[in-house]
Amino acid sequence: MNQDCPREHPTGAEPESQTPVPSPCNSVCRMAPDGVYCVGCFRTLDEIAGWAGFDDARRRLVWGQLRQRKAQAGQSGCEQRC
Repeated sequence: MNQDCPREHPTGAEPESQTPVPSPCNSVCRMAPDGVYCVGCFRTLDEIAGWAGFDDARRRLVWGQLRQRKAQAGQSGCEQRC
């Protein structure tokens, strides 16, 4: 995650440390060409559909996976929004 991007951490805290854990959705809703994840938030369709029902522990797990996906894609995530 890009620490310099005000949209990444609007409250100054990592999303995983907040309660409730915020959604990673940033309104850039478009699936990657391979259909594996959203290029805006990097969640899979199952993660997007299940988010509202996930407890905070599961949401924190997803946030960790999002960091890995962004790193693999070579993005901090901010490039899609800033």
